[in-house]
Amino acid sequence: MKDFFLQLKEKFSRPSDDNALGAGESYVEVNSGSNKEEKAKVIVRPFVMEEFEDIKEVLDVLREGSTIALVNIKPLREKDLVELKRAISKLRKTCEAVEGDIAGFGEDYVVAVPYFAKIFRGQKEQLPKDDMEA
Repeated sequence: MKDFFLQLKEKFSRPSDDNALGAGESYVEVNSGSNKEEKAKVIVRPFVMEEFEDIKEVLDVLREGSTIALVNIKPLREKDLVELKRAISKLRKTCEAVEGDIAGFGEDYVVAVPYFAKIFRGQKEQLPKDDMEA
């Protein structure tokens, strides 16, 4: 019986292999700052449209689905209005395809957002008069 108690004492007095932390260690260090850029959920990215071909990069990031594009259209507007209209049309179609949204800010900027965002336009939807009279 004495041997049984000695075995129990030895078993409970030494650290088990399952819970083995080194002597004096009371925590485990986790590297949490490894890839912060990968963890970013949404990127707001500015673009400048100087030529029609510049729209390709904007369309590519919108298709990826995690970027909000702020596009400065002033250089292209001053250069060629027809090309600007083509670029905006292409941008609008891509936003519709990815179920995003697009809006202009002033005369110089356009913002395009993917499916998870909606652009506030400053107006509430009004009910038709027929619905209000009921």
